[in-house]
Amino acid sequence: FKFNYLIQDLGFCNLIELYVLNKVELSGLIIKFKNNGIYECSKDQGIEEVVGKELRKRGLTVATAESCTGGLLSSRITDIPGSSNYFNRGVVSYSNIAKQDFLGVSEFDLEKYGAVSEQVAKQMAEGIRLISGTDIGVGITGIAGPGGGSKGKPVGTVFISVCYGNKIKVEKFQFKGTRSLIKNFAVNVALLMILDIIKS
Repeated sequence: FKFNYLIQDLGFCNLIELYVLNKVELSGLIIKFKNNGIYECSKDQGIEEVVGKELRKRGLTVATAESCTGGLLSSRITDIPGSSNYFNRGVVSYSNIAKQDFLGVSEFDLEKYGAVSEQVAKQMAEGIRLISGTDIGVGITGIAGPGGGSKGKPVGTVFISVCYGNKIKVEKFQFKGTRSLIKNFAVNVALLMILDIIKS
């Protein structure tokens, strides 16, 4: 999976590597879209502000459904003043029952594939967009650790889905680090995926 960006300062052509960078380390980097202009992150501007400006410019709205990140994505988005113009709501659907009750996730799929799966992440994104009436829906589900992992789904396994119009992207990531780092990695990538889908 490749994002449609170049990081000029570091020479990255695959932003999948960028998830290891936190907000501070992103500061000052130039995020260049291959076909569509340039965005700059100053030392006071994180990727969530870049996302906010892009959503506001396009008149788009977003809602989030989070499990392993526990509302961190919503928090990062709403750190930006004026985010009420584009952020509708965030749901922390931590349990399987919450995923079913609030987002309409299939009980069958939860039992067959597990809460941490491509199928569930996709339904979370689609479900939150449907109930909120927003343009964009984001779903995150994973295992932040330090326990709860398995051979098939080790700690750090995260599925992130973003849907917009008739486009939906679901990606699997294997992050490494502490619980806090894994949650922050997931949120950074989710923000980048929002940018990616509205620019693609």
